[in-house]
Amino acid sequence: MTLLRDHDLARAFDHASHTYDRLTALNPGYRTDLLRSARRLRLPVDGAGLHVLDLGCGTGASTRALLRAAPRARVTGVDASSGMLRRALEKEWPDGVRFLHLTAEELVTAGEGPFDAVFAAYLFRNVSDPDRILAAVRTLLRPGGRLAVHEYSLSGSAAHRALWTAVCRGLIIPAGTLSGDRDLYRHLWRSVLDFDTAPAFTDRLTRAGFTGVGALPVAGWQTGIVHTFVARNGTTAAEEHAA
Repeated sequence: MTLLRDHDLARAFDHASHTYDRLTALNPGYRTDLLRSARRLRLPVDGAGLHVLDLGCGTGASTRALLRAAPRARVTGVDASSGMLRRALEKEWPDGVRFLHLTAEELVTAGEGPFDAVFAAYLFRNVSDPDRILAAVRTLLRPGGRLAVHEYSLSGSAAHRALWTAVCRGLIIPAGTLSGDRDLYRHLWRSVLDFDTAPAFTDRLTRAGFTGVGALPVAGWQTGIVHTFVARNGTTAAEEHAA
């Protein structure tokens, strides 16, 4: 199948936005894993005085995770899908949260930032040029700013690859078919298989200029399937060790 990318994928998410939260609720640990990844940003003092970007915020589940991890931070949620953002805006948020309908590149052009940290959940495997988005993230982050990427990125093990396909064929694609969004959830299946393995994405982050790069597993059935990638924007190894 041909993967959906950029504008086509944003339109697919627009269509799926009305059922997206219900479908993700079928995934045991979905919100717990987002919270674990948000906490891996290790933002000090509950995020007091910090401005955090939630890049690819969707319906706001990742935004909620950020607020639980750093309740005193200001958070800007950004997404290319207007439908997903509408769902996010229907929810209640504290005063320090705002949402913007922009891509990462448009955010740079708009003069937003610099941000103290960036959280990106389920974003990079869905864009046509991950390196271009990483370059935009480096522009948006202050020097030494923190990045956490929560992503379906397989370990490289044949067993994890087979488990992912079995879950998609047995649950995710049938659920998407019932909601009328079969192409989107078939994209989800294939995009994970075609994306970087965890070691490859770690290397991609390093090539993009990030330092202190690491890949951390999540718990439960998604171990080896979803990872948290943590990094800093241009700090030295000594600075990272001291942080």
